[in-house]
Formats: sequence, C-alpha cells, structure tokens
Amino acid sequence: MRRILVTGGAGFLGSHLCERLIREGSSVICLDNFFTGTRENLSTLLKNPHFEMREGDVCQPLDLEVDEIYNLACPASPIHYQHDPVQTIRTNVLGAMQMLALAQRKNAKIFQASTSEIYGDPLEHPQKESYWGNVNPIGFRSCYDEGKRCAETLFFDYFRQYRVPIKVARIFNTYGPRMHPNDGRVVSNFIVQALKGEPITIYGEGKQTRSFCYVDDLIDAIIKFMRVDFSITGPINLGNPVEFSILDLAKEVLKLTGSRSQLIFKPLPSDDPKQRKPDITLAKTQLGWQPKVGLHEGLIATIRYFESLSSI
Repeated sequence: MRRILVTGGAGFLGSHLCERLIREGSSVICLDNFFTGTRENLSTLLKNPHFEMREGDVCQPLDLEVDEIYNLACPASPIHYQHDPVQTIRTNVLGAMQMLALAQRKNAKIFQASTSEIYGDPLEHPQKESYWGNVNPIGFRSCYDEGKRCAETLFFDYFRQYRVPIKVARIFNTYGPRMHPNDGRVVSNFIVQALKGEPITIYGEGKQTRSFCYVDDLIDAIIKFMRVDFSITGPINLGNPVEFSILDLAKEVLKLTGSRSQLIFKPLPSDDPKQRKPDITLAKTQLGWQPKVGLHEGLIATIRYFESLSSI
C-alpha cells in the first residue's frame, strides 16, 4: 500500500484527489491549514482507516514516512491569493522547498500543481509548454504567478541537483463540485449569481476566452502523470482545449439554471488574461490522456452541487 501525502488536500482539487487515491487502495495523509479548504470536502473519508487528516502549514518542516507527495497547497483564485499576497508567495516558494526537502529525505516521488498563470497574459495561442510567458512581475496577481514560476524552478533544480523524481503539471481552469462558492472564479461566480437571481458580472465585453476542464478529467490526468515513467517530468499542460468566451459561458449558465439574471459589464481587472487555451499534445502523447467531459455535462453536475448548498 502506497503511503501518500496530499498538501492542500481539503481543497477543491485536493479532496477529489484524496478520494481517488483512497479508492485505488493507497493510504493518504492530508495536510491543510483550512484557509480555503474545509473538512466537509473530506466528509466521506474522515472515518476511513487509511485516511489521516492533519491541520498544518506546508511552509513548516514536516517529517513523515511517505512514498509519494502531491503538492497542491496554495489558494488558486485571485480573491483568495490576493488576500495575503506575502503568505501566497511563502506558500508557493517555501512550501515547495519544504516538500522537496521531504521528498529528497524519503526518496519519494513528488508532484507539483503548477498553473496556466505561468503564461500570464499570453502572446502565444494556444499555449505550449515551451512558451515562457508574458507575466507582470510586480502586479496584483504576481504573488501567485511568480510564486508558481519560482516553485517550478525549485522543482527542476532539485531534480537536476539531487535527482528528486518530480512531476510538474500546469493546470488550466478547472471546475466542478466542491468549488468554493465565494472563490471569485468565473464558473462559481456565474452559477451562484444565477441561482440567487443576482446580476451576472462580466468584466470587459466578455470576449476574453477560457478553456474549462471538469474536475474528474483533471484528476485522471494527474494520476496518469504520476504513474508514467519518471523520465517524463513535465512541465505538462493539463486542461480542456475547447475554448469558450466568458459571454458564452454566462449564457450557458443562464440556460441551464433557468435564471432570469441580467448581465452587467464592468472594467477588466489588472493583468486579466485575454485568452487562455492549452496545447495538450504532450498530455495526449506522453500520458494517453484527453478530457472526456464537455462543458454542458460538467456544468449540470456543478450546478447541482451548488443547488445542494444551504448557503446558496
């Protein structure tokens, strides 16, 4: 039985990953400080004898006997990572160093949840892993963007210098059940506003594009990535390459919820990317993976989850 540490395991992606790993027969330790994650996300696992919940900070030294580490710790939405930008940088950089040091000591495989924000407001479209990005190093989003970029550097330096077996994935927009209703991401924003009958807020003219990957597809990709030969280190793009405008997403949410919410338009935030679409050629060829769940199907499941919340 593999003994696996998942940092940020009580969050949106982390909780789905913990469930999948337990279901596959692993023993899982979840480390989370509950800044954005919740124990409710792990309610199906808390009594499982092969699951352990630890409250703690990924930036602090940790000594555990583990075979694999999935480093997902860090708030991933602007409203949360801009709340305390210095702590966001600490989590990305110092947290990565602590987890890499643990992996080195235990000879453990380690996965880094990087991000499409690596590419900033991209001048290349779609984005390939070879693209170095167009990132503002001193903007409001920089604590996250540059923090993740530095974490990637650390991972590859530990790989080159200490031969730590690494996997680095650049995760594009992902959605699904257990998204935080107040995380400020476009899918959760639109669904919550539609269900409440509030105006749906679109920034700019809604012509900016995103590619939305359903959470089950992403977890499939992450696990496949960790299982393939460790000569395949990444970075590798994980996401759904089907592109939608923000305005099209809003209209689809209105249709699926039956909401009569009106659309309102506000100025674009600083450094908001105009387009975002992954080139997933490497994921297809190296992992044999591509997403299966379309936006229509995924939104139905996500809306059903938000409808079940007493706070909506």
